[in-house]
Amino acid sequence: MSEPRVLIAAAGAGARAGLPYPKTLHPVQGRAILGRLLDVTARLDPSPTIIVSPSGRAPITQFLDSEGARAHLVEQALPTGMGDAVLAFERSPAAAGADTVVLAWGDIPFLSSETVAATLAHHQRTGAVLTFPSIRVDRAYTIVSRAADGSVAALDETRLSGAEPGPGERDIGLFLFRAAPVLTALRQSAAEHDPARGEHGFLQLIRRLVAAGHRVEAPPIATDRETISLNALSDLGADA
Repeated sequence: MSEPRVLIAAAGAGARAGLPYPKTLHPVQGRAILGRLLDVTARLDPSPTIIVSPSGRAPITQFLDSEGARAHLVEQALPTGMGDAVLAFERSPAAAGADTVVLAWGDIPFLSSETVAATLAHHQRTGAVLTFPSIRVDRAYTIVSRAADGSVAALDETRLSGAEPGPGERDIGLFLFRAAPVLTALRQSAAEHDPARGEHGFLQLIRRLVAAGHRVEAPPIATDRETISLNALSDLGADA
C-alpha cells in the first residue's frame, strides 16, 4: 500500500471573512491556518497537494517559500464547489499511484495530529472507502445520518436542506478516502450535476457511495475545538 497523500482544499478567497488574502493564510494564535495544517500532516506527506484559486496562488506560494515547504499547487479556476476542488487532485503529480487521500478543508485551524492518526487507523482497520471523524454538538451545520445498524447513510448540509442547525452529529472537515472509487464517483456526480442548482458539492458524494454499496465510517472521535472553522472572523472568538 502506498503512503497517504494529503490534499488541502484552500481555494477560499477570504472575501466573506473580510480578508484581502486567502482565508487559509489567516493567522490563528500567531500561525497561519495553512501552516498549522502542514504541521499536523507533515509526517504523512511532506509534499501535499493544495487546491488554490488563481488569485490565491501567489500569496500561498509566497507563504510556502517563507516556510521552506514543498507542495503541489493545483488551481481551481472557478469557485464551482468543493466536489470540483477535490476532483482537481487528479491534476496533481501526487495523484499517480495514490491509494489513500487525506483531505482537509483549508480553514480548520485546530485539527490535531491525534485525530488524524486515529482516523487513519480506523480507516485502514475497517477497509472503508471513506472515513471521517465526527462529534455530537448543539448546533450541527452538517448532519450525519445513520442506518438502524449504526452505519453511515449520509452527510448533509443544513444550508442546502433549509433546516435550522440543531443538536446532532457533524463532521469537522477531515476526510480519508480510497482514491480510485471516490474520484470515479466524483467524476460521475460532476457529469450529472446541473450548475443551475448551485455548486458541485463533496458531502453529497457520501450518499452516492453508500447507495453503491460502499462502506463509509464516521468514528465519533473529534473534539469541540476541531469544529472551529473560519467563515467569519467572529467564528474564531477568543482563539483568534
